[in-house]
Amino acid sequence: MRRPETLSVARTEVTVRTADGVRLHGIVVPAALPAPLGPDERPLTFVVSHGFTNSTARQPFLRLASWLSRFGEVRGVDFRGHGRSGGESGVGGDPELLDVDAAVAAARADGARTVVSLGLSMGGGAALRQAAIGTSRPDAVVGVSAVSRWFVRDTLPMRRVHWMLETTLGRRLGSRVVGVRLAPPWAASPPAPVQLVSSIAPTPLLLVHGDQDAYFPLEHVRSLARAAGPAATVWTVPGMGHAESGMSGPLAERIGRWARDTVGRVPGSTPGVATSTASATDGGTMRG
Repeated sequence: MRRPETLSVARTEVTVRTADGVRLHGIVVPAALPAPLGPDERPLTFVVSHGFTNSTARQPFLRLASWLSRFGEVRGVDFRGHGRSGGESGVGGDPELLDVDAAVAAARADGARTVVSLGLSMGGGAALRQAAIGTSRPDAVVGVSAVSRWFVRDTLPMRRVHWMLETTLGRRLGSRVVGVRLAPPWAASPPAPVQLVSSIAPTPLLLVHGDQDAYFPLEHVRSLARAAGPAATVWTVPGMGHAESGMSGPLAERIGRWARDTVGRVPGSTPGVATSTASATDGGTMRG
């Protein structure tokens, strides 16, 4: 049986520190635009937040970064408790909001003019929450396979995740087998993404969800769409699975075009002036 080809992506390693002092390891993939920009122009910057147990070193993340780089610079950090970052994972709660906040702030500090925050699964929920109540807000936000509420046990994969999170043996295996260092369980539940998503407007919001998602059924994106209201663009993708592993090149390109057409800068335009041409029914978009 032929082994999958390993993708080599040119990238620079960076370190980001969160407001609560956690050191996060990250990468920056340079933009590979089809045409050069002017001397005073900057490409879009995508800040990509991975899913639970993933990291910026994993092949699905690097593939996505490579696809998106055709539309701009791509940055990502390993969430706390994951990969080469310090700290312990809060599994999508307030600690992960601080991680996304730090990643967006670092992009701005490095000169990014237009930041698109894109989160997947756990990272999708964190990106939505950060866009609603974070300190360093993005210019647009994309939630892919995003969780809408906490304590999801509707599917077998999520029941397995909760066994890992809620039992002594599971937490021990979580550290040894999947390499995630877990923080103690929440003392109190923070507001869920569905409770905050309406506060994202007027920041452009795109919700992407596959109809074959084995972790979070379509009920999640429909709940988020109802709560977000008419400001959200919603794509239900036939045949798509979950998060990074469910992404394809054509879908990443479609997301890149949405970002470019929604907040991308017109070549030669004054900083701070953006285009806004995407509609809620672009390319077969389905409203939830």
